[in-house]
Amino acid sequence: MTTSIIPDKQKKKFKVPHTYVILFSVVMIVALMTYLVPAGAYERVKDEATGRTVIDSASFHAVDQNPTTFFGLVQSVPKGMEAAASIIFFIFIVGGSMQIITATGTVEAGVGKTARALKGKEKLMIPIFLIIFALGGATFGMAEETIVFVPIGIALARALGFDAITGTAMISLGAACGFNSGFMNPFTVGVAQGIAQLPMFSGIAFRLVAFVIFIAITAVYIIRYAEKVKKNPELSIVAELENEEKGQHIDLENIPTLGVKHNLVLLVLVVGFGFIIYGVFKKGWYIQEIASAFLAMGVIGGVLGGLKPSKVASEFVVGARSIVFGALVVGVARAILVVMQDGAIIDSIIHGLAVAIQTLPKAISVLGMFVVQIVINFFIPSGSGQAAATMPIMTPLADIIGVTRQTAVMAYQFGDGFTNSIIPTSAALMGYLSIAKIPYEKWVKFIWPLMLIWIGCGAVFLLIANAIGYGPF
Repeated sequence: MTTSIIPDKQKKKFKVPHTYVILFSVVMIVALMTYLVPAGAYERVKDEATGRTVIDSASFHAVDQNPTTFFGLVQSVPKGMEAAASIIFFIFIVGGSMQIITATGTVEAGVGKTARALKGKEKLMIPIFLIIFALGGATFGMAEETIVFVPIGIALARALGFDAITGTAMISLGAACGFNSGFMNPFTVGVAQGIAQLPMFSGIAFRLVAFVIFIAITAVYIIRYAEKVKKNPELSIVAELENEEKGQHIDLENIPTLGVKHNLVLLVLVVGFGFIIYGVFKKGWYIQEIASAFLAMGVIGGVLGGLKPSKVASEFVVGARSIVFGALVVGVARAILVVMQDGAIIDSIIHGLAVAIQTLPKAISVLGMFVVQIVINFFIPSGSGQAAATMPIMTPLADIIGVTRQTAVMAYQFGDGFTNSIIPTSAALMGYLSIAKIPYEKWVKFIWPLMLIWIGCGAVFLLIANAIGYGPF
């Protein structure tokens, strides 16, 4: 008896679908739900004390079914774009303005000066770089922007006896610490608070505490790893890469020096952010005013940084173009809400969730919201897009179960932020790992203990927020 041997076909690796595919699939699922979920509605009333719209939790009642048609499904995307237009254009303006600043070479020169000053001062290098990039993550959502600085971080780390993971981590995880705490991040906290009808950047003191703690924990984690590698390079998670890359590094002396024009641009940034802080907390500024301030910072900073008007304009377009993915995700995500609202099932879903968790302790409910946001972040790695998709549901749900809206925003903020440093759907993560030549599985080996620590700390912060009634409401 002969046995024919058929060569096994090479197994195809599973590839996560494009974010837009995932989102539109959700839109289609929600459209199908309008045929299956009974339509219902809550009465919404205005709270005269705060001026916000709240749900009357005892008013849920059935309404006529209004299932989504095929054309209604197609219309949901442009309707979502229209509904989220202010946020979408805000993201374009901020992205374009910050690209103008980057094009002046100010950020690169500032990092270069810091790198040269810290050469030979290993213990200071890691926390200082973490703080520098954390401020970027916390104030303008620095994420993909870290990619261009990763080679500098790696060059400096190797010059001091560390490895590529140390250099990559002190840049990227610094930005992540700021992004996670987001004390003034307009793309995440700002958008989520706007949807929740909270004052822009309210609750900043508590988020600043989180900011400091996340940096301290991350600094200790990276330093412990770096010192281990310095003592024994063979303990490096990327020891093979380090052996291959010996003798290949960026000359730190060739990084642009910090000149007069760069100092003028830095002054514009300091004054500009100070102006935004004053406007937000004293004048009640929101998206339009903040976008205008960013635009002014970009144009004035570009001119003082030596860019000609046409260069300023072209860099603005480059910056806006680079953030198209994240900006349009907001509109596509909003289509989910459009379908649920038109089909009159959003309140039914809120009512179902409320009934399911109202009998549980509030602390468990808060952690449940946190876990839901972590799961959703794998499929919607855009912070603004996730806010647009989830906060319209989480906000009224928080009202019904007795959790403050500010706590619900923090649950979203942590759920969106932490896992960006480990999920393969994160464009920023895959970008800087590619530049650093670090295999994804090696990075996971390095980051997963820190990820658990971050998530644990986030859970503690949420429990505290719930206990103190983190507000204003």
